[in-house]
Amino acid sequence: MTEIKFGVLGQYFHCPVKGDFEYASNALVLVDDKGVIASVLTEKDADFQTQLSQLSANKQLIELSSSQYLMPGMVDLHVHAPQFPQAGKGLDLPLYDWLQDYTFPLEAKFEDLNFAKKIYPELVQSLLANGTTSAVYFATIHKHTSVELARECLKQGQRGFIGKVNMDEASQCPPFYIEPSTRDALIDTEDFIQQVLQLEGNEHQLVSPVVTPRFVPSCTSEMLQGLGELVQKYHCHVQTHCSESDWARDYSQEKYGKTDVEIYSDFGLMTSKTILAHSIFLTPNDHAVIKATGASIAHCPLSNMYFANAAMQTREILDNELKCGLGSDLAGAPIPSIFHTCLDAVNHSRVREDGTSTYLPADSRGESGSRISFLESYWMATVGGGQAIDARVGLFQPGFEFDALIVDTAVADSNIFILDEMDSAKDKLEKIITLNSRQNIRKVWVKGQLVIEK
Repeated sequence: MTEIKFGVLGQYFHCPVKGDFEYASNALVLVDDKGVIASVLTEKDADFQTQLSQLSANKQLIELSSSQYLMPGMVDLHVHAPQFPQAGKGLDLPLYDWLQDYTFPLEAKFEDLNFAKKIYPELVQSLLANGTTSAVYFATIHKHTSVELARECLKQGQRGFIGKVNMDEASQCPPFYIEPSTRDALIDTEDFIQQVLQLEGNEHQLVSPVVTPRFVPSCTSEMLQGLGELVQKYHCHVQTHCSESDWARDYSQEKYGKTDVEIYSDFGLMTSKTILAHSIFLTPNDHAVIKATGASIAHCPLSNMYFANAAMQTREILDNELKCGLGSDLAGAPIPSIFHTCLDAVNHSRVREDGTSTYLPADSRGESGSRISFLESYWMATVGGGQAIDARVGLFQPGFEFDALIVDTAVADSNIFILDEMDSAKDKLEKIITLNSRQNIRKVWVKGQLVIEK
């Protein structure tokens, strides 16, 4: 039988319904010793005062001030862990130049365990401090340092999904950064899966392995086939890039005569645990396959603006009830904050709706009806992300794991300015989403464990 570990008293926001929100002005969230929400009480509940008094007497009560808000932990569905040192560099370059000049040489350095141990602790700490309680990571082709990233997530208490990257197509990979052979890569990938599952302290699977073909052009058909067989054997998550650009889409059509989604499906890589980053050029059949398999899309709005050649069909994806969350795509976007990604997602949709060309009349410049709301973007960052990682997170409801933040709008040098007499609850939530910065996040819990305290 579980026991109550602590309770949090104060106001909270969350989004039980996509496109809407719920605000509680004075609620008591009870968390049990397994890190799961046992109950959520308000002053209307008969045992509210009894529970409050008992927790207070036992020094198990965390009481929020009037400027503090309890909020669900943020889920980042797409992070390139080794690219953290290049965040903010070269983003005015074309994608090919950016990859060749910055990314591939940097990722190749992660063969060195000492180098990885210098970078990965800083990355995980930065994401946690920005409120990212769950992150889905691309690591590199190196098994031992990919395991080190999993070990670091476990050490710092972040819910981590880590993939050893696979890329073996010689025509599309630099000679200094490619698998030694397809067979060796598949053996390493299976060993990586087993090592992560067996990490000391990972009995409750806070950290999970992810099968990770980089994208269709970087993998041979033999590689995709072998990775699909591993997915069927271990039932683990899958992550990859999907139809990210004109070039990537055209490559798949020219080589296979199919879309990325159809190719992944053929090789057994489309499951309810598959996360498809970007997914810009989706066909109606792609929508149907994604929906039928229960796969998820990781919307990476800012990096899409830099590199995707087009805007994602966010409005249509949400309206079609496809599973969709948000990804920072660090370092294709430089800011390690999913709060900022929420703002980017709204901006992305507004640009798509309004268009950009001053040479066209206003009524033909954009795609009408394609904007999304801040509430939809925040739902994707919490509930949608939780669905994608197959975790009960993102809501303050009994049975959900307590991944949560305390956001304080009144800290020194805060960008958030709230006037109670002018700002509705919805106004406050939108201000927190758009103006939140690292210093506003005072405490972070993952599965009931306090991992950040400022």
